[in-house]
Amino acid sequence: MSHVNFAGASQNQPFTWKGGPGYKPRFILAALIVFIVVWLLPPPQSMVEMVNKENPSGYSLGKNAKTITDSVNQKLRPEAGKETVKDEHDGAGHVKPLLTAVEVANLAKLSVMLLLMAAFLWGTEALPLGATDVMVAVILYLFAMLPLADISRAYMTDAVFFIFGILAVAVGVAKTGLDKRIGLILLSRIKSAKGFAFIFLPMLAISAAFLSEHALVALLVPVLMGIYKVTCRIHGVKKDPALAIFLILSVCLAANHGGPGSPAAGGRNAIMMSYFADYGIPMSFGTWMIYGMPFVPFMSVVIGAFMYLRCKPKFLVKDVNPSEVVKAEVASMPKFGGKEAIMAVILVLTVAAWILIGEHAGLGGPTLYAVMAMFLFRIIDWEDVQQGVAFDVVGLYASACAIGVALKFTGGGLWIAHAFVAALPDFMAKGDGLTIGVSLLTGIMTNFMSDGATVAALGPIVLPMATLAGVNAWQVGLSCAFSSSFANILIVGTPNNAIAFGMAKDPETGERLLSVMDFVKYGLPITILAWLVLWFWTILGYWKFLNW
Repeated sequence: MSHVNFAGASQNQPFTWKGGPGYKPRFILAALIVFIVVWLLPPPQSMVEMVNKENPSGYSLGKNAKTITDSVNQKLRPEAGKETVKDEHDGAGHVKPLLTAVEVANLAKLSVMLLLMAAFLWGTEALPLGATDVMVAVILYLFAMLPLADISRAYMTDAVFFIFGILAVAVGVAKTGLDKRIGLILLSRIKSAKGFAFIFLPMLAISAAFLSEHALVALLVPVLMGIYKVTCRIHGVKKDPALAIFLILSVCLAANHGGPGSPAAGGRNAIMMSYFADYGIPMSFGTWMIYGMPFVPFMSVVIGAFMYLRCKPKFLVKDVNPSEVVKAEVASMPKFGGKEAIMAVILVLTVAAWILIGEHAGLGGPTLYAVMAMFLFRIIDWEDVQQGVAFDVVGLYASACAIGVALKFTGGGLWIAHAFVAALPDFMAKGDGLTIGVSLLTGIMTNFMSDGATVAALGPIVLPMATLAGVNAWQVGLSCAFSSSFANILIVGTPNNAIAFGMAKDPETGERLLSVMDFVKYGLPITILAWLVLWFWTILGYWKFLNW
């Protein structure tokens, strides 16, 4: 039985405050001190006023509740409406008192602080990723930010099952060799890094406007990992970090920005469409595409140019020829059939299920069916899953979902939105400035919360602002929905990032080829570029020539 080294280094090494990868005591201590200080400080008065405000815009109140405080009490103090509750130990009747507005605001404050602390620890890898995932659950339980059952439920969302399932499906695809055949179909005409950046990425982004970007990333990453390894071998290079980043992150970032292309790109767009209908200004599928599709190919070319210029000079290999690699790999493979054919059928049926029943059954259910089918047909066994699935990445996304639920429940997410809107300068309170300000707010929040949760929280806030500022509500709503696709900076921003991070391992050594900071180093500039493209190409560009 192998021994786990929690410090991330040899157990014989002495303790140091500098620490090593996965264990950096100075960062851990700094995060702990800041959290304790914030915990001891009273919540901001604006937060207290928000949780005590009747019918706050952007928050879904419980039945018969008038304020966020009422809703939180309904969940955390359900027994308060009863006469007595007998204590299990002494039989005496007692009821926990209702939380005051200050106490509820304190929960909201802690949820915001938990978000910031978790993001800091994930970004610095001061703790191993799995340890931070557990820490989030511990703090949620310790401070009772959610009802006990809801904490467990928050960790087991459909998106979490989907990420686990798709990582397991990728194991089966790679084990049978199906990834190489898929690579031939998708990359057979791409013969250089330049072609990959300026031809393949735009095609991928446009496809992601109609198909599940999560599925596209999950299918492509194993293929690209094979291309990476063979390219390194051909050029006599042991590993090429710049090449790995170029291949994997480019695909992930391009898929992220397919979102504005059509309402079919994700739940965030469907949520905004429903808000438009509720607001009395329904939008058709075709109209959305007119306003959004021109953004997608332009932005994908920008992504391709940035990644090519940033990574190509650092390649240790001369160039990468995906077409040559996949053709050579497939030529050496046995004839198509057997378990590879069964895996192909499972994959096709899974993709069909995502498209046809995904709206009703979610993405996690069909993906778990695929995993079960792989077990039944003996394509994989449990040891394959243990070795091939990055469970720390699954836990990372699960804990991020739980933080998002806590932010929504306590009102912490709504307070962040209100604080940002209040901080906008006067020129961003009207006209195109408001549209640009909304895109900034959404783009920041979507890196910490799911895109759907971000749009759901901000939609009821920004649409009334549009009316008050004399701006077409479609402009503000589309700006919000489009920028919810800019989740490029953190692994937890979108399942695409988590899938790419989890799968980006050397096929032979198992070494992780992407770090948490790679998303920050490349994702932050791409997010800034995405804002610039949205502002100058879309909002101040072709939108000026369209009818509103």
